[in-house]
Amino acid sequence: MPKLYTFPTLYDNALHLSITMLKEWEYLNNNHIKRGTVIWSKNGIEEASISITVNTNSEQPYLILKYYYGEESIEYSLQLVTIPSNLGKGYIEYFLCPQTNKRCRKLYLVDGYFFHREAFNGCMYETQTQSKKYSKLNQTLGAYLRRDDLYNQLYQKHFKKTYAGKPTKRYLQIMNQIQRTEAIPPYKIERVMIG
Repeated sequence: MPKLYTFPTLYDNALHLSITMLKEWEYLNNNHIKRGTVIWSKNGIEEASISITVNTNSEQPYLILKYYYGEESIEYSLQLVTIPSNLGKGYIEYFLCPQTNKRCRKLYLVDGYFFHREAFNGCMYETQTQSKKYSKLNQTLGAYLRRDDLYNQLYQKHFKKTYAGKPTKRYLQIMNQIQRTEAIPPYKIERVMIG
């Protein structure tokens, strides 16, 4: 009897909450309590929303999440942890996952809760599910197929092209990928697309 297909939950498709998002929306300002709603949408259609309260005024900063998962109302809090930067300038914020007790900068919604990725079994990133042949194809033509995304990243509102007068690493990586896509001869792309 053949083995049944198993389709893992993909982190790439899961809703997530990150420290970067909270900083961008000014939830992590010092000595501050802020409430609001985080909304995820796809193609202009609301996919999900959660109520969020961040308290950095407390001795131990925390975050409270309130949302519905299916018909179930869920509410819980997560600690926020700051540690000194290894560069000796400022601090770095983290979530403290209540399930794994690990510091993380991104939480994923799987099975109803926002936790660190190691809290879930059977979840993978999309690249982990790809065959060797597809991975090889992605290495050669992947940048070409993602060219629009590269340009979108390049022209995002808060994207930094330079820092202290020098190009940032991220900017150089994106420009390198764009240059590689423009160097691919059209006949190679047609050959791959047809055959």
